[in-house]
Amino acid sequence: MNKVLRFGLTLTSVSLVCVCASVVADAQSVISAAKDAPQWMECEIEFRGQRHYDNAYVDSTAWVDFVHDDGTKIRRPIFWDGGQTFRVRFASTKPSGTWKWTSSSDPADDGLHGLSGELTACPTGVAETIFQRHGFWSIPPGERNLVHSDGKSCFLCADTAWALPWRATVDQAVRYADDRAEKGFNAALLMTVMPDSNTTGPRSRTEDKGFAVGFEDLPKGRLRELNAEYFQYFDSLVDALVQRGVAPVYQPVFHGYGWKGGGTAGNKVSADDYARYCRYLVARYGARPAIWLIGGDGPAVNPTVVEQLDQSGQEIERWDAYRQPTGIHYSPHAWNRTHQDKTWLDFQWCQTGHNGEHVPERVADMWRNQPVKAVANGEPTYENIGETGKGAGWWQGHEAICNVTAGGTMGVVYGAASLWNWVLHPNEPGHEVWCTAPGAGWEEALGFEGSRYPGVLAKIMNQYPIRGMQPDWTCTYGRRGLLIPNKLFVLYLPTGGRTAIVSTEVPSPYRIYDLKTGQVVGQGRLPDDRRRSIDAGVTDQPRLVVFHSEG
Repeated sequence: MNKVLRFGLTLTSVSLVCVCASVVADAQSVISAAKDAPQWMECEIEFRGQRHYDNAYVDSTAWVDFVHDDGTKIRRPIFWDGGQTFRVRFASTKPSGTWKWTSSSDPADDGLHGLSGELTACPTGVAETIFQRHGFWSIPPGERNLVHSDGKSCFLCADTAWALPWRATVDQAVRYADDRAEKGFNAALLMTVMPDSNTTGPRSRTEDKGFAVGFEDLPKGRLRELNAEYFQYFDSLVDALVQRGVAPVYQPVFHGYGWKGGGTAGNKVSADDYARYCRYLVARYGARPAIWLIGGDGPAVNPTVVEQLDQSGQEIERWDAYRQPTGIHYSPHAWNRTHQDKTWLDFQWCQTGHNGEHVPERVADMWRNQPVKAVANGEPTYENIGETGKGAGWWQGHEAICNVTAGGTMGVVYGAASLWNWVLHPNEPGHEVWCTAPGAGWEEALGFEGSRYPGVLAKIMNQYPIRGMQPDWTCTYGRRGLLIPNKLFVLYLPTGGRTAIVSTEVPSPYRIYDLKTGQVVGQGRLPDDRRRSIDAGVTDQPRLVVFHSEG
């Protein structure tokens, strides 16, 4: 694991903090500062504010400009962390050279404004995750796939752990992240705060009906009384994910059902409050791998919510120098195209409800929307939701590949009942039957069979350069496929069998994968004649055939 050095104490973290002799500032203002900045790893500078604030979270705006020897400039916002403590977090995009930094604030604060120092960029060292090896994700304009900073494409495989931030302990988050990373997940959907205005319970992560509180005034439809201790603990939960190569998908405040259907605050919070909180999330977590999911489970057509999301998307675009992906997650009955023309919007995620039905038509419809944005089904039926067997087992694998081949080429999202809402144990009271799994808490749900299959698909897809792949039905007689002409063709055979290849745009070399295990069960080359076909070797098991050009 990576280590953080903070005043001589060694803690497990993804950050690197140490005393820096090169800081040109009042020692009472800069409490600690990073000296080295390993590429794609978060480092931190801590400040002590000198100005009195009635509400530092609301009233202070501060930032640091980092300028590299080669002229590259990265501006990172400073965030308030309780009392007179402020921090900035930064990740170097360079493996060498020097970053010179200068702080600014508005209103001017002698503890935050006009301070300066240097960071020495250096290689990551032992790259433990895909993000340390290849950099953060973005989605280039006009494209549909995640792309690392070094240009490597990536297939999203996200799990749904909505309630983890305010219900899980660090030990639980570690166990969760270990399981999901081993299965092939590389992202986790998180409601950053408990969103229900009217749901009550003890302030506890271990007591029945309990939850931690991020904003004291959220029940009133405001986001101004931030609880810094909540986010300090959340940092440790995020560490557990990021250290294992699982990128948090940050949803600020939900707009739909929420946790227990207790009237979500996302529909009440002002655009200013919502955008300010998005900026805070970018400041606190934006120097780590991240996805910004600003809309959560709403039709997003209410004029006040439309304004709220647009202002927040612009705020993220203004402050996220790394340009990590920003998008919207919709309710099952939404049009899934709000803000389609906005420059800050990178992706749209539909939801197909929890009825146990495969509805790939939704992503197919979204694929056609213009201008082009990345597409995925962000919420298919959660496994075992409401009743044992619904959306269970291989249903999840078939759902995943059907959504991808229909147009959801950004990747796949999985969810398990009782895990999404982090039910503490099978008999915890207070949860509706329809949205939990019978006889299961989060730990039991962690092992549901269906959770294996999205990751198997992702592990296969991430062996290949998938950037630019498109749904295709023309290379075969109507079978589901994905095509990059003359470079890649991915063919799904739900029960194996034989199929003809009728296009010369399909490369000849191929591998046949067992979609339940990820194992290669066959390989070869198509014959160089017009009567080309592929035989998967079985007629009762799902197979994925990947044709990939050599070299």
